[in-house]
Amino acid sequence: MTGLPEVEERVRREVGVRLFTVLAWIPKRRTLRRVHSSHPQQYPVGGEKSVEVAQGWLARCIEGGQPYLGADRATVREIFADHELIESLGCGAVINVPVTDDGRVLGVLNLLDAEGRYDEASVAAARSLAPAAVPALRAAVQGGGA
Repeated sequence: MTGLPEVEERVRREVGVRLFTVLAWIPKRRTLRRVHSSHPQQYPVGGEKSVEVAQGWLARCIEGGQPYLGADRATVREIFADHELIESLGCGAVINVPVTDDGRVLGVLNLLDAEGRYDEASVAAARSLAPAAVPALRAAVQGGGA
């Protein structure tokens, strides 16, 4: 089984990332629970965020199972309430990739890096890595009452 630290290392090598988190989707509560973080001080494992305020993002990533690309700071600011913390870490671009298992979204890989760092090729590379997170997210979802 591939663990999330190994997924993070592959993301670093194959796509590039400054901040990497993995969130498990908890449909009963319509929340995302952090199960892995490259920056546990700022983004601790176990933290949850409600996605009610980002309905467009929710519809795209969770309900539609499609990745999201925010290539610049303005886009990051539109989607994330914690954009000031994100920017303080040197990040101004994001890729969110749903992790699916048999058509069901288990969670999301979140890659953040400098503004302008990501493009559609980066999204494709990140998307190709999402299946490696299925075993760990499946365990997190089953273990967390999702």
